[in-house]
Amino acid sequence: MASDHYAVLGVSRDASADEIKRAYRKMARELHPDVNPDPATQDRFKEVTHAYEVLSDPAKRERYDLGGDPNGAGGGFGQGFGFNDIMDAFFGAASGAGPGGRGPRPRQRRGQDALIGIELDLREAAFGATREIQVDTAVRCPTCDGAGTAPGTTTQTCQICHGRGETQHVTRSFLGQVMTSRPCVACQGYGTVIPSPCHECDGEGRIRTRRSLTIKIPAGVDTGTRIQLAGEGEIGQGGGPAGDLYVEVVEKPDDLFTRNGDDLHVTLTLPMTAAALGTKVSLDTLDGPEMIEIRPGTQPGQTIPLTGRGITHLRGGGRGDLLLHVDVATPTRLDAEQEELLRRLAELRGEERPEGAFRAGQSGFFSRLRDAFNGR
Repeated sequence: MASDHYAVLGVSRDASADEIKRAYRKMARELHPDVNPDPATQDRFKEVTHAYEVLSDPAKRERYDLGGDPNGAGGGFGQGFGFNDIMDAFFGAASGAGPGGRGPRPRQRRGQDALIGIELDLREAAFGATREIQVDTAVRCPTCDGAGTAPGTTTQTCQICHGRGETQHVTRSFLGQVMTSRPCVACQGYGTVIPSPCHECDGEGRIRTRRSLTIKIPAGVDTGTRIQLAGEGEIGQGGGPAGDLYVEVVEKPDDLFTRNGDDLHVTLTLPMTAAALGTKVSLDTLDGPEMIEIRPGTQPGQTIPLTGRGITHLRGGGRGDLLLHVDVATPTRLDAEQEELLRRLAELRGEERPEGAFRAGQSGFFSRLRDAFNGR
């Protein structure tokens, strides 16, 4: 083997792990026995693989840079081998892919879940809606159909590990020689190689693209509600099964109503005369315009409930309520005629000099409105 592993891979001595990996992958595709069966090329491939095996392992690379044996053991469990390696030496490496990662690993993997947000207005949240959304995710490569190979080609068994996905190495320890199994650096542990990767996905079996989805939003959702769309997330590596797509709802503030759970709240400000004499007002509810009767003598802070005019319950039937909070506006400016009429009214009601009535702990209108929002 060449003494300078950096020269073998064509990288500088301060190259990063990613640079070393890219250099090896490029050379391995050109020198792999499945691509070039020439004996001289095979020797060169083994030399490149050995160099990558040393430089891709941080501990080995450090020992190599210091001029030592990269395969040397330092006399402890943390240098060069672990408990599983010692168990392999006495009982043999586990067959097949197990918890320790032994055996070839599948190229197909489940894709990641995806999350996007969607804004809804109050009416859409109350009654549900159908929306079309744009999603940027990984999809199955249309050229290779997820296989990762160029058209007309297939994966081939790795000639280094012979399909096992791992190679065996002998290290020295205080127990003597210990045989360990590690993922094959030639095939990255898959047991197979792709001599001719798909030109569109570069062997990944998937590409990123934008696609449209039509989703149905149930009635009663609120900010933070997540809608799960099974199998609409990222396609996995090697054409593996897709993850799920989660659509998170963000409800936009409404110009008129304030939402508290499934109930809606709105404040109606009335002139003093209308509150005293009674009147009718038109309110544009979620179900359309509705005439609301204000009874004579309505007091500030009084709540008028409109049952079943609120938000649809997300789970179960029925709807919340619409609560109308009444505020009475006292006039701040009166002309002479208006002032005379009010004084005459006060005289008729015997209220020229009212003493008033005080009650301990009596809350005002805004306090009662706050309590209503807090469910007190």
